[in-house]
Order: sequence, then C-alpha cells, then structure tokens
Amino acid sequence: MERAEKREFVTELNEVFKASGSVVVAHYAGVTVAQMNDFRSKMRAAGGTVKVAKNRLAKIALQGTEAEGISDLFTGQTLIAYSNDPITAPKVVVDFAKTNDKIVVLGGAMGTTTLNAEAVKSLATLPSLDELRGKLLGLLNAPATRIATVVSAPAAQLARVFAAYSKKDEAA
Repeated sequence: MERAEKREFVTELNEVFKASGSVVVAHYAGVTVAQMNDFRSKMRAAGGTVKVAKNRLAKIALQGTEAEGISDLFTGQTLIAYSNDPITAPKVVVDFAKTNDKIVVLGGAMGTTTLNAEAVKSLATLPSLDELRGKLLGLLNAPATRIATVVSAPAAQLARVFAAYSKKDEAA
C-alpha cells in the first residue's frame, strides 16, 4: 500500500470504529480463502462486514474513538468484524467459530464498553434487534387477537344454534 492508500484506509476504518454498534476482533491464522469468502458472505447476509487490516493501521484508526481500549487485541493475524446492530457481528463470528476452529475470538467493543472473548460469546446468545421487534409485535398482537375471538364467540354460537335448528327442521 502506498502512503495515500494507507491514510485513506485509516480514515475509513476510523469511521467504522466510530459508527459501528459492535466490533469483534479475532485471529484467523490457517483459514483458507474459500472459508474466508464463506465467512464474509455470511456476515454480509446478516448485515455486517469483515475486514483484514494491518495491526499497526488498525491501532492508528482506533485513536480518538470510543473503542480505543481494544488496541491491545491487535497482535498476530487479526480480522475485524463489525455491524451497526450490536448483536449481528458477535453472533455471526461466534457461529462461524463453532464450525471452524481456526477462528479464535479475542474480544471486541460495543460503544465505550471493551469486551473480552467471553463477553462477545454471551452477547452472541442474545436475540437480534429484528427478533426482539418480532417478539414485541407478537406480544402487542396477542391481546387484540384474543379480544377479536371473545367478541366473535357469541355470534358464532348463535350461528351454530340456528344451524342446529335448521337441520332439525329439515329432518322433521
């Protein structure tokens, strides 16, 4: 990389660290290109991004951000996974690490909070924002459905009584 490219990359990565809901740092030594492409596509499908950055450039990009506390995680072959939703990146990284033992979660950051590997794994077990919205809508719709059932029940019972009388009359 030339100096101008490095400067642009650091600026871009700095914006990522400032805007992301969560950032996960992991080692990827020994991961094949096909596995990395699969990992990237899974992350992209979930709404996140995976980047491989030089540690020195990543540490420079971290300066002046809320996630500055994770700069000591950048040793060896590291990758950065991030997403706007705080749950997406940890969930995808931890799920992929279960099937591929070459991915080792080191830690991460969520806003000003620095996370160790265990915290990232526990964050991955939480439901995503979309799942929480679905549950909330389900809870809000349940009472309305029950009310509609209760209100329509007397009319349904009357219809059954009338149907029974009409069958009785037809039989007679």
